[in-house]
Amino acid sequence: MTTPILIANYEELLRKAGFRITRPRKIILTILTESEDHPDAIELFRRASSIDKSISLSTVYRTMKMLEEIGVIHRHAFDGGPARFEQASDSHHDHLIDIETGDVIEFHSEKIEELQEEIARALGYDIVHHRLELYGRKRAPKKGAR
Repeated sequence: MTTPILIANYEELLRKAGFRITRPRKIILTILTESEDHPDAIELFRRASSIDKSISLSTVYRTMKMLEEIGVIHRHAFDGGPARFEQASDSHHDHLIDIETGDVIEFHSEKIEELQEEIARALGYDIVHHRLELYGRKRAPKKGAR
């Protein structure tokens, strides 16, 4: 659902913000551009250190903080868990978190968006930002269903 940011775009944005593109940062950026999930810092560190053993966890944290500051990633703390990251996107989406696997499923619903606007308007507000997180578990197949 999220339109991926190309690594060249990350590098350009970091340079414009005054940050250097070091080898460890480039590796972390590559991992982010190739990720289809919402990894936490430990998972990013695991993936990065499998490529370059010299990358430290603090480098991962600093890089994610920089990317968050310039607005190209979003940090999420789903259900109080560790911060997980995803690329920022122009298109709005919400999240369904599988409480058994930790998988994060992105979705968009016009019905939900319209209902939120209707509720805010009825209460005399304009929505400036919102985040919707649903938590669930996969339904067991119905008996007799194939």
